[in-house]
Amino acid sequence: MFNIFSPSKIFSITSRATKYVFAIFILIISVGLIEALFLSPKDYIQSDSVRIMYVHVPAAWISLGIFSLIALLSISILIFKNKTFSLIAKSLAPSGFIFSIIALVTGSIWGKPTWGTWWAWDARITSMLILGLFYLMYIVAWRVISPNNANKVTSIIAIIGVVNIPVIKFSVDWWSTLHQPSSINILSKSTIHHSMLVPLIIMTAAFALFSLLIFLMKYNTELIKIKNKGLDRL
Repeated sequence: MFNIFSPSKIFSITSRATKYVFAIFILIISVGLIEALFLSPKDYIQSDSVRIMYVHVPAAWISLGIFSLIALLSISILIFKNKTFSLIAKSLAPSGFIFSIIALVTGSIWGKPTWGTWWAWDARITSMLILGLFYLMYIVAWRVISPNNANKVTSIIAIIGVVNIPVIKFSVDWWSTLHQPSSINILSKSTIHHSMLVPLIIMTAAFALFSLLIFLMKYNTELIKIKNKGLDRL
């Protein structure tokens, strides 16, 4: 059933997909930036500093989503012993790590005018930092551990790290924190106005495309390495 995941079949798709994803990304990010920087209103308290939200929030969402996907793939790796899933997870990690750094940096920039400090050991901020460290451990493990053991070790790191995801999500509900509660809720009414929600959704789509672009470039590189070694299956 996993024949459809063979490197040769996937490479025939991903090698052509990069340029199309890039073109769509440029289009979406252009619209998103115009909406976020010029068309969306100022916040009545935070003024123009609220525009950092259009980078900070999508980056955090993408980072959480990618790590959750890596953890899901890691569980499949341990169950099915399919090394192609390892290659997919390995290729997803760099973009997730980049977005976790973006979320932390933009959160710090946003925190200075909002809270009066660049950093606070807030529950949400600290748990997000821990996520970044798990990303770093995952990536480093692939580099320093032998290929025979890297699949298992990185999978364990991801499965342990995913426990932190609900902590990040619900930290503002479980503890008294500086970080504001979520303005967007799936199961209840959202408190964000549509004039801010629309650019936020567009920027999230743009960031998702950018993460896909990074994944495709990394994945294609890994597949070329496999091809150069004369392997068609992992």
